[in-house]
Amino acid sequence: MLKLLRRLAQFFQDKVGWNRVGIVLSLAIITVAAVVLFNMLRDIKVDEVVRALKAVEPHHIAAAALFVAGGYFTLTFYDLFALRTIGRPEIPYRIAALSGFTSYSVGHNVGATVFTGGAVRYRIYSHYGLDAVEVAKICFVAGLTFWLGNATVLGLSVLYDPAAASPIDQLPPFINRLIALGLLTALISYVAWVWSAPREIGKGGWKVRLPNGPSTLLQIGIGILDLTCCALAMYMLLPTVPGVGFVSILVVFVSATLLGFASHAPGGLGVFDAAMLVALWQFDKEDVLAGLLIFRVLYYLVPFAFALVILGLRELWLNTRGTREPHELRTVRAAEPLRSEIEQDIEKTGTGG
Repeated sequence: MLKLLRRLAQFFQDKVGWNRVGIVLSLAIITVAAVVLFNMLRDIKVDEVVRALKAVEPHHIAAAALFVAGGYFTLTFYDLFALRTIGRPEIPYRIAALSGFTSYSVGHNVGATVFTGGAVRYRIYSHYGLDAVEVAKICFVAGLTFWLGNATVLGLSVLYDPAAASPIDQLPPFINRLIALGLLTALISYVAWVWSAPREIGKGGWKVRLPNGPSTLLQIGIGILDLTCCALAMYMLLPTVPGVGFVSILVVFVSATLLGFASHAPGGLGVFDAAMLVALWQFDKEDVLAGLLIFRVLYYLVPFAFALVILGLRELWLNTRGTREPHELRTVRAAEPLRSEIEQDIEKTGTGG
């Protein structure tokens, strides 16, 4: 059965191409989101949205900002975990934090996070001796953390409240619960797989050793904490009436986030918002829209501005210092001549010299 699936996947890749499927899927998601937004917002009243914005309590906005800060703090551990996974533990946390915060802040707003975030990471890590392949491995491990966290949160939350996902996927609750069970089963199988023996994927220099069982649980925990903080920020910006539980908001938030990510639109703009408006039908549209506007300012615009300032100051500092290398990289460079002499002595010994 597994061989048959592999053959079908190879045939599909050769004849159709997964890239084309991705492009079609992105365009389809964006088109549907645009239609939904047009139908939902065409009769919206601006003064009602302004009223809803003013109605949000300042301490709720402050709490949401703290949860957003917590989410971005968690993102710094995506890079730290990835560095340890690929065997570069000498890179200090402050560099991992700088890379994690700035790459995600830029990637979230510009879109195509894999490429934009990867470019920011390369600019930072190349100064510490990492090459493009190592940066690509960091992006892969960080992306794996994101998907494992999403799969866990979505599986557990939908299993608990399957009806919350129905407005988005238009499936009955019992089908959603079955999907959640399948997702959690696949997740448990993956953890058991990496726990049973060392696992690697890729070929040649692109080979990546996957985190083992305990490390994968830590990886999942990082992803869960990140998503929980972000969902709590959104939860704080919604009205208290009607009373919608946090788990329901969590289901909606993660589903909307994944749709926005699949669309490759900058910040999931339009797609994320349409999914939230559709799924949170219990609230007035103006209230949801007000919450979304504040969330976008807190989660997207403010971190993006901070990231640009930080990156700009860093470039200015590097140019002021000239091309001097950091201490960690200088240590590696200093060891290279000694290493070469040792290798030459070994070669002479081996050839009878």
